[in-house]
Amino acid sequence: MSQPAFASTPRPPYYVVTFSSQRTDGDNGYSDMAEKMAELAAKQPGYLGVESARGSDGFGITNSFWADEQSIRSWKAVLDHLDAQNKGREKWYERYEVRVGKVERAYSFGR
Repeated sequence: MSQPAFASTPRPPYYVVTFSSQRTDGDNGYSDMAEKMAELAAKQPGYLGVESARGSDGFGITNSFWADEQSIRSWKAVLDHLDAQNKGREKWYERYEVRVGKVERAYSFGR
């Protein structure tokens, strides 16, 4: 599933979940699961979009945007997402950090 580089978010307030991670070596099914999770997340109530980047060193950041905290909690509890989280800890990530924040202000620039 190809997605735009920038998420199209509404006017604030809304929420962001920032997932910073260091990958393990090798794919080990990660790419397929990441695509499946992106498609599944996009179907969840309150989902607003995602932005993601990963460097050649395996460090990456994914920001997912949500309408409210309940939408985030509901996404975290989706069974297929729970399965992906468990597999991530078992084989795809050396380390990760999750941060949840409320976006109060947002602005942009573009040519």
